[in-house]
Amino acid sequence: MEMDITLWMERFVAAVCKAFGSRVCCIGLQGSRARGEAAEDSDIDVVVILDAWRAADWAIYEEILHSLPERDKVCGFVSGKEELLHWEPSELFGFYYDTEPWYGDLEALKACFDMEDARRAVHMGACGIYHACAHNRLHAKDWTVLRELYKSAFFILRAAYYCRTGEFVRRRADLLPLLHAEEREILAAGFAETENAELFALRSNQLLVWAGGLICGRSGAERG
Repeated sequence: MEMDITLWMERFVAAVCKAFGSRVCCIGLQGSRARGEAAEDSDIDVVVILDAWRAADWAIYEEILHSLPERDKVCGFVSGKEELLHWEPSELFGFYYDTEPWYGDLEALKACFDMEDARRAVHMGACGIYHACAHNRLHAKDWTVLRELYKSAFFILRAAYYCRTGEFVRRRADLLPLLHAEEREILAAGFAETENAELFALRSNQLLVWAGGLICGRSGAERG
């Protein structure tokens, strides 16, 4: 039976608030379940921000997770408020927009990043994909890795579109028609194709060319 994420999150929020009380600053949901794009086996990517994260809180939080169904699917982010407010701004950009608050909010983060940080997020993300794709192309030659890199490209494409327009589009289906042709190919590529050496090389090169363009300012966030 398909999981009801609303009921699960309601139980999760109630359990976290009961355990930590007024210390809870924000509880949120990220990833495919927040975007309404989840498959049956997708992770439950949760966020819990407390006033401060103390040593004793780990055991309490683990007990909460073990008390809930689908424990094996739960992942996510925990932090104290101060640490989050002093986080790397280029990472806060994506964190803020990708989190759907279920309790409290993350509005204090909006003062912690600007458009330049969004551009930095694009550049750093493109560098990461380029490095991983080049390594995989030469050494591991792993289709699973390549597919994961194409999935990761979605987050960079969202950020690049935001840099061009000031609009953050959360869902793949909504973002796809708004992109340039090259970007649409990146977002759509690599998920339902026969796995062979020729296609692996083609898709790897496609991803490297795209990421390289972003790194050098030839596309994506730099192109209007």
